[in-house]
Amino acid sequence: MTNRKDWPLALSVGPGTMNAEAFDALAEAGIRELELSSGAIDPFYSVLDFPHKAKDIAVLAKEHGVTISSVHLPFGPFSKIDPASPDPEVRKTILGIQSELLAAAGEAGIGMAIIHPSGEPYREEERPERLACAVGVIGELTGIAKAAGVTLCLENLPRTCLCRTSDEMLVFLDAIPDLRVVFDTNHSLKEDNVHYIRAVGDKIVTLHVSDYDFIDEKHWLPLEGKNDWGAILGALEEVGYHGRFLYESGGGRPYREIADNYRTLLA
Repeated sequence: MTNRKDWPLALSVGPGTMNAEAFDALAEAGIRELELSSGAIDPFYSVLDFPHKAKDIAVLAKEHGVTISSVHLPFGPFSKIDPASPDPEVRKTILGIQSELLAAAGEAGIGMAIIHPSGEPYREEERPERLACAVGVIGELTGIAKAAGVTLCLENLPRTCLCRTSDEMLVFLDAIPDLRVVFDTNHSLKEDNVHYIRAVGDKIVTLHVSDYDFIDEKHWLPLEGKNDWGAILGALEEVGYHGRFLYESGGGRPYREIADNYRTLLA
């Protein structure tokens, strides 16, 4: 068992937040840990030049009182960067791009990287082949991440994506011992969140926290949707979760509102 009050507040932010002014505002609101995230490949290169400037960005953040403790690797466009693609050229491309970003994260002292197992949409009959392709790519990237000093964390996803159930997530975890999990609290559409958490257990090392309507992902702030937060937090304590309480929600909301939500939820 662990205690939810020990889980530090963290926030997912975009490339446009990688500046002194934003870091000061985050620190002032009490948000001291960040996840750098961009769904598309381009911002990591054209906006941040992350492969060459990741260390400078991390140092600047530290100077202003915050730590970039994870990076969410890009997951689009699916035509170029889907780990579950049956096209070997696409898989080769994703290995090249993500390997470069993982190396830069390691050089910057960023200890975790988040990755999606797939794109979508997929037909039911193609899932076994897609799953096998993705396990191969994620397995290679997990080894590359480990060599760089980075823990690779696989995200549970909604709809027709891979890892929409804990059974699919466990296929990856059984095949790749060093792989870990980021659990997103607004992605489970086919399985109850609490059941998923208990099935995956202590492989969960970080979170994406938000709320939803059980119809599709919404990324609302907690307590604005249908999640049973008492049950979710209790399940996380039960499996020994001791990571960050990282919000992937509240886009456009004042940082202090997110911090207030965190205090209310974990009280």
